[in-house]
Amino acid sequence: MDADAVVIGAGATGLFTALDLSLRGAKVVVIDRGGILNGTSGRMHGLLHSGARYVTNDQVSAKECISENIILSRIAHHSIFDTGGLFVSLKDDDSFVETFVKGLRDAKIPYSEVDVKRALELEPNLNKEITHSISVPDKVVDPFKLFSGVAYLARQNGVKFLLYDRVIGISGSKVMTEKGDVNAKVVVNAAGPWASKVSAMHSKESEVIEEMSTIGAMLVFDRKLNSMVINRMRPPSDGDIVVPYYERSILGTTAQVVEDPDNVKVEDEDVQYIIEEGSAMLPKLSGLKPTRYYYSVRPLLKGTGARSASRDYRIFDEGDMVTIIGGKLTTSRLMAETVVDKVSEKLGIESKCSTAVMEIPDAISLYSLSNTIGDEIYGPGYSLFRIEEYLQNDTA
Repeated sequence: MDADAVVIGAGATGLFTALDLSLRGAKVVVIDRGGILNGTSGRMHGLLHSGARYVTNDQVSAKECISENIILSRIAHHSIFDTGGLFVSLKDDDSFVETFVKGLRDAKIPYSEVDVKRALELEPNLNKEITHSISVPDKVVDPFKLFSGVAYLARQNGVKFLLYDRVIGISGSKVMTEKGDVNAKVVVNAAGPWASKVSAMHSKESEVIEEMSTIGAMLVFDRKLNSMVINRMRPPSDGDIVVPYYERSILGTTAQVVEDPDNVKVEDEDVQYIIEEGSAMLPKLSGLKPTRYYYSVRPLLKGTGARSASRDYRIFDEGDMVTIIGGKLTTSRLMAETVVDKVSEKLGIESKCSTAVMEIPDAISLYSLSNTIGDEIYGPGYSLFRIEEYLQNDTA
């Protein structure tokens, strides 16, 4: 198979990259060892960031998040729920409030201070001892609804998908898989926490990929305890965010550096610690058992620690391979635009990005899949087999 570009990884960034390239006129092949959203992107918290979470330690990411929050809400409204977000402080957090508000202003993130009495009316399960409350434009996103649409649109524009096919070698811009070879002009490495392993297959002497994988564990409670995204108003830490997801609430998250994204374990004490921290905001959590937990592995830029690492992204230009590391699902469209600008230079393509202004279709509804994704996403996993059959159909 021949192509202008091969994209390795069918997660959020890989799918937006494939769509963007195809819209600019490139012939594209996407390869993934699993299905679409089989890795980090399909195991995210459900939060479409306003950027507020990063205003005190990562202003670049905060500004990127609020910009992309607005764009994704416009182009993929079927997959996004405008719940709003509430940052609340307890007595021990009071010294952080002024710093947080300044950060919101610097990042130009809309916010409003909410009277504590009003906050408790909006969210009756909040700790009655909260001292401050600030609303921000956090939202909830169903990643499968969003990215099944991105993948569907990419296939409509001629992208070929090789799913459940493992890359076993890369020679220049030739990618060898278990099922065959793909000859391309440029390879885009969008493999997330596996990007450094993919880069190591590249036959040329590659730039060192400065990646740091961190695990984030999340707990699912089989009841909806909050209607808005609830955040603790303090520096980002464990157990400080509760996301309402369909008829459930999801409490997160941890941040621990891991060496191997395929060899990860969540300890019982981590689960208990998350509950203890989360119950400071929502006391009812202390009397509930999570129905299950899950985790994702974040592909962060290497930093001094899991919490201090930036959520910004970086592109590594390796000649006929371009690798992208870092970022958030919220910023995946922007990340793809940036990497496709680089690839377009290599391919001699002058077309500009159009993904910020085009509507993403609701592919789930198009394929009449029963049940909401919320019924299964955080269980054994949501099956997208009908859409994946379409993506791999040569006559589609």
